[in-house]
Amino acid sequence: MSFSLDRIADDAGKFAILAMDQRGTLRRMLDKAGRPSADEDLSAFKVDVISALSPLASGVLTDVEYGVGPVRAAGALDQSAGLLISSERSPQPVWNGEQRTEYSGADRGPAFVSGNGGVALKFLVRWRPDRPVISGEPDLAQEALDAVSAVIADCREHGIPSVIEPLVTHLPTEDPFSAEQQKKMVIRSAELLAELGPDLLKLEWPGDEDGCLETSKVCGNVPWALLSAGVKYDQFVERVLTAMDAGACGYIAGRAFWGEAVTLLGEERRDFLRTTALERMTALNTAIEGHGPSWREVGGR
Repeated sequence: MSFSLDRIADDAGKFAILAMDQRGTLRRMLDKAGRPSADEDLSAFKVDVISALSPLASGVLTDVEYGVGPVRAAGALDQSAGLLISSERSPQPVWNGEQRTEYSGADRGPAFVSGNGGVALKFLVRWRPDRPVISGEPDLAQEALDAVSAVIADCREHGIPSVIEPLVTHLPTEDPFSAEQQKKMVIRSAELLAELGPDLLKLEWPGDEDGCLETSKVCGNVPWALLSAGVKYDQFVERVLTAMDAGACGYIAGRAFWGEAVTLLGEERRDFLRTTALERMTALNTAIEGHGPSWREVGGR
C-alpha cells in the first residue's frame, strides 16, 4: 500500500520541493565562505531560504535540529507547501571510514516526523549497493536495506509517505567512480530500494538520458524525483527536463537555487534569495510544465 503524496506535490501531481535539510553540509559551506556557522546561524539561514522560496514549492524538506522550530517561530513556511522532515541523524555512524545506515524508529520514526508537523518522512542512505561481504566485517549494504525496510514499514503503519534518498559512495580504498561507474551505481541503488516499496525516491543524476530511462524502468511503480547535488542552476534545469521527459516526477533541490547565499549575510542574503533564487525557482517551475508524469500515473493511483 502506498500513501498519497499530494500534500508534497503540485496540482498536476509533480514535485517542486525545496531542500533545506542540510546540516553538516551547510555548516561546511558557511565555514568555507568564512561566514558564521554556529547553530543559530544555520537556523537563521534556513529561515531566510524558506521564507523566500516556500511560496513556490510544493513541499519543503528540512530538519528538526536547526530548521523546524525556528522556521515555525518565524512563520517562514508557506501554508501551501507540505513539510517533509529528515529522519536520519547527522552525522551517521561510520565503520573504518565507511558510512553505516542507522534508523531508530522509536525516536526518529514517523511519530517523530508527524509530531513535528511533517506530512512525509525523508530518510538518507549513503551506501555502496554492491559492497562485497567480507568475513568478520559488518554487511553494510544489508544494513542499509534493513534500515530502509524498517523505515518503509513504520511509515506504512503510521500512515505517512516514506521518501528515501540514496547517495552512492565508493570505498575508502577506491578512487572516485568514473562517470559510467556512477551511472551504474545510481541505477542499481534505485533498483534495490524500489523493490522495497517506498512511496518516493529522491535520486542522484543517473548520467544521461539513457540512464534516466533505465532508472524509471527499474523504479517501476515507485515515483522518483531528481536531487540537485550542488550543480549549477543552468545544468540542473537541463537535467530536470531530461529526467522528467524520461519518467521522473519532478525535483527536490536546494543549492541550485540558493547556493551562493552562503557567502552573504543579513539583508544582502535575503535580497539575493528574494530576487535571484526566487527567479531561478520560478523559471524552473515554468520550464517543467508539461514535462514528466504525475506521481499518480507512476504509482497507478
